[in-house]
Amino acid sequence: MISMSLNIQADTLTRQNGAPVGDNQNSQTAGPWGPVLLQDSHLIEKLAAFDRERIPERVVHARGVGIHGYYENYEDLSDDTIAAPFQGEGKKTEVFVRFSSVVHGHLSPETLRDPRGFAVKFYTEQGNWDLVGNNFPVFFIRDAIKFPDMVHAFKPSPVTNKQDAKRIFDFFSHVPESTHTLTMLFSDYGTPASYLNMDGSGVHAFKFIDEQGHVKYVKFTWKSNQPIKNFTAEEAMKVQGMDFQPHTTDVYTRIGENGETASWDLYLQELEPEQLDDFDFNPLDTTKIWPESLVSSRKIGRMVLNRVPDNFFEETEQAAFAPSNLIPGIEPSEDRMLQGRLFSYADTQRYRLGVNAYRIPINAPKKVEINNHEQHGKLRTTSSARDVNYQPSRRLDLNEDPTYRYSSKPLAGMTQQIPYYKEQNFKQAGDFYRNLDKEGRMHLINNLGGALATVPEEEIRVIMSAFMYNADKEYGTGVAKLAGVSISQVRAEAKALMDEQATRAAKAKQVAESLAALM
Repeated sequence: MISMSLNIQADTLTRQNGAPVGDNQNSQTAGPWGPVLLQDSHLIEKLAAFDRERIPERVVHARGVGIHGYYENYEDLSDDTIAAPFQGEGKKTEVFVRFSSVVHGHLSPETLRDPRGFAVKFYTEQGNWDLVGNNFPVFFIRDAIKFPDMVHAFKPSPVTNKQDAKRIFDFFSHVPESTHTLTMLFSDYGTPASYLNMDGSGVHAFKFIDEQGHVKYVKFTWKSNQPIKNFTAEEAMKVQGMDFQPHTTDVYTRIGENGETASWDLYLQELEPEQLDDFDFNPLDTTKIWPESLVSSRKIGRMVLNRVPDNFFEETEQAAFAPSNLIPGIEPSEDRMLQGRLFSYADTQRYRLGVNAYRIPINAPKKVEINNHEQHGKLRTTSSARDVNYQPSRRLDLNEDPTYRYSSKPLAGMTQQIPYYKEQNFKQAGDFYRNLDKEGRMHLINNLGGALATVPEEEIRVIMSAFMYNADKEYGTGVAKLAGVSISQVRAEAKALMDEQATRAAKAKQVAESLAALM
């Protein structure tokens, strides 16, 4: 008999405490036929770890793919901001990007119609900056108070556990501001063919802060250097039958196996604070883009992605992104959706991973140490012999630096709950529709009209068709026809919606002007 050796290094299996395991094949029992003993610590530990392998799933952005890379800055923006990535031409900053679906669950098919998350973590010497956005430059709603309702409408019914168009359109029939993003969603952009072949956007307006504390409002857009590729509805269904995770397959094949790279150019738009009221829409409204015909953009850098994670769970699944992860030189604008996300995203990570989420290697800063007085909480992996865990202290010189105080903004008036007075719910959706080619417009009408036709309530079908009619008459007429509703009803509803929008806008403007008069 010939003895064969695979020459594999024989490392010893250990328990979590490092103790060597003597038998990983058989549980301890009371005699050869007896029950298993509770004292079998290896068995208990192994089963307990298995039971807890799945951390709570993200409520949104549950399924994703992560890629490492770097950002290279092309233009010195030190006159506009003190933010580290933009200091000096040619400066490089390490990044980790997580692409994701939004609505659907952790193991859902990647071909489903959905926006796609586009979150970028910059590991800077000022700490980590998370630019958390989507492949769409706009969002469904403009106020975070409606975010849980919107997600609940998109998610499966609590009664049947089925995602249902009648629930989705029931909600959105009350939300005309959703017209722009719904139009993008039901176009072929709602079924991208690859994460590497789509654009990205920071969606929100942010603030650049310079050394003197001066403010500029900015928007960030990632433009892919790979050709934009989307699936038609038919192509998405066909691909799903062959591979329900084509986006993951694509990334791990092209970058992981073939060693390819993918890149995006970063474009910047800027507004002075006094320009915010110069448009017929509110630039801080997430349902709006800043048209380049009105606010020019310029290329300021490039992001290159070139390496997949060594371990999916440790990096992609545990990656914690939050818009509140900001650095000196970048601050949030007064955008109402962003203001809510500043709390919600960070709180999600505290729920999923615990208060020490940002000490996990993928989330930890790489060029600066975390140095604060937080020493407790679940999964604390570092130790501190420091007796002082408070501030101020005469025993420990660990103090704030006034250089990095937030910028100032004058305020006056009273607390209020009023809508933006420049709603303009439909115009930009019409612009998007008319920029599609003939085939793209046909796909959009078929996708949206077909989905709407499944809704039993005629009133909802009329209202949703009227949204699209106000965006573009051809668009709305096509949707109404497929939805099986009278075009005369749609026209009447469309006019009523425009009148209602004008009434709300006039009332909100009156309130806003009365408050401004107090300043």
